[in-house]
Amino acid sequence: MALQMHVDVVSAERSIFTGLVEQLHIRGEMGELGIYPRHSPLFTKINPGLLRLVLSNGQQEAYFISSGFLEVQPHVVTVLADTVIRSEELDAAAAQAAREIEQFEGKKRQFDKELALNIALIRALDEVKRA
Repeated sequence: MALQMHVDVVSAERSIFTGLVEQLHIRGEMGELGIYPRHSPLFTKINPGLLRLVLSNGQQEAYFISSGFLEVQPHVVTVLADTVIRSEELDAAAAQAAREIEQFEGKKRQFDKELALNIALIRALDEVKRA
């Protein structure tokens, strides 16, 4: 049986994951971190990125972490994150972001057309004043 460690992943809204894992991979302030059982104690800020948990049965779970802190103690690892999105929810979040970008691009195109029309009007007025 492989060594395991207890991991708690908590966001500002709720507890996301509690259980035993064999590995944890996360982006720390100074770079990528791989945390395994018996890791030395550590406290660090985490940067936005992917949190990967390798469970005892070999399956993996992935989460997007916006920012927060990682605390490694002898038998417990805690990830305190501002925002956590499960990998299954990332597709929905990406689709929503794409819709918002599309709406923004549409508004931007309309603004660009109006701006070009206003610039043409100002130039025409300048020419009339000169004549």
